[in-house]
Amino acid sequence: MINTTKFEKKKILIVGLGRSGIAALNALVSLGAYCAVQDSKNIEATDIELRKMIEKNNITCYLGTLPETSEKFDIVLLSPGVSPELPFIKDLKSRGCEMIGELELAFEITKGKFIAITGTNGKTTTTTLVGEIFKNAQKDFFVAGNIGRALTSIAHETSDSSWIIAETSSFQLETTKTFRPYISVFLNITPDHLDRHKNMKNYIDAKARIFENQDKTDYFVVNYDDKNVYERASDCKAKVVPFSRLAELEYGVYVKNNKIVVRTETGEVFEVCRADEVLIQGNHNLENALAGTACAYFAGISIDVIAKTLKEFPGVEHRLEFCRELSGVKFINDSKGTNPDASVKALEAVKEPIILIAGGYDKKLEFDEFIEAFKGKVKHLVLLGTTAEKIEKTAKSKGFEDSVILKSMEECVAMAFELAKPGYTVLLSPACASNDMYANFEERGKHFKDCVARLEVKC
Repeated sequence: MINTTKFEKKKILIVGLGRSGIAALNALVSLGAYCAVQDSKNIEATDIELRKMIEKNNITCYLGTLPETSEKFDIVLLSPGVSPELPFIKDLKSRGCEMIGELELAFEITKGKFIAITGTNGKTTTTTLVGEIFKNAQKDFFVAGNIGRALTSIAHETSDSSWIIAETSSFQLETTKTFRPYISVFLNITPDHLDRHKNMKNYIDAKARIFENQDKTDYFVVNYDDKNVYERASDCKAKVVPFSRLAELEYGVYVKNNKIVVRTETGEVFEVCRADEVLIQGNHNLENALAGTACAYFAGISIDVIAKTLKEFPGVEHRLEFCRELSGVKFINDSKGTNPDASVKALEAVKEPIILIAGGYDKKLEFDEFIEAFKGKVKHLVLLGTTAEKIEKTAKSKGFEDSVILKSMEECVAMAFELAKPGYTVLLSPACASNDMYANFEERGKHFKDCVARLEVKC
């Protein structure tokens, strides 16, 4: 139920002035809240338009500093990148301050039904795919959240007939309270963000909050093949809709005889399309297609529209994105490969010999399985970023010696092209986050594509 008066005249501290923090600030000001903001950046480093907005609305700023310990707030709103374990956040909470995130705020002020999608990998592809299905079905929909627009920025545009298709991260979910999607999706789980969550249990618990407030009138779409995910379905009160690439199910969405099949609760079976007609390639993308099919079907979208979209959807930028072929060498941008498991899937999807560019921010993950997935297909490893030495050390411990560490993307692309032979693929799939060198994985991917575009034909 929408409750826009909950925030009126409340004293609210917004921590973090990234995309979602700014969107939340705008929303709360329009709702009549008394806002303050905190960020590690000082005022000179903030956007000029944001500064004007802060001045116009007389917003208290703690930029480059922290609030006084005596300062009192009714609510503290954390941006996803801000850890709830920061000492000043814990202090505010201990003094009775309610703690929420931008996802929770958006849910409270947005009309329509939410479809929320989480998992370690595949969130962006699945969210975008579901959006395309709804577009082709001519529905009133918005794609937002951890992808595209911040959720609070669309709240004023929604109506009771709207569908909000939200990519949701563990960082967003860990600060929810009442968030309740009509359809929740849990795609998979592999180690990631352990620098923030500390261990896998905490990470899975944060993801599992996606269905915490659902009931029997809602749906929970879950990966039957990922046992660490599927075992959490026993905690869910919603209707559990499994999807499987490997098993025939009594209910849900699965593959049988190379066909994507929907089986309803009453036992009716509908064939969607052949699995090899799905345009996005790889087993992981077939799983994304199954999850997207389940979302759309149980939201009332026709099989024909779902099938048409699966056959035409080309995927998303920065995820196994073909960039160019030069001198017989293909270049693929998989900057969205921000953890080892995502990059393993990319390695599996590429059929040609690979010159691999990897490395980035250290999220305290291990790279053993990543190196083991090379399987003779990766011919050379070109590394950059904070994790470069760690990855190289792991590679050498497993007998892979053909690696080099460089300082910039320009050097890595040039070296990869020099090492590649006709018929090879140069693949950027870092297995790491980007924020040691870039603002985000999109900036990293665009830089890679710019470097590739500047290459000249080999003499």
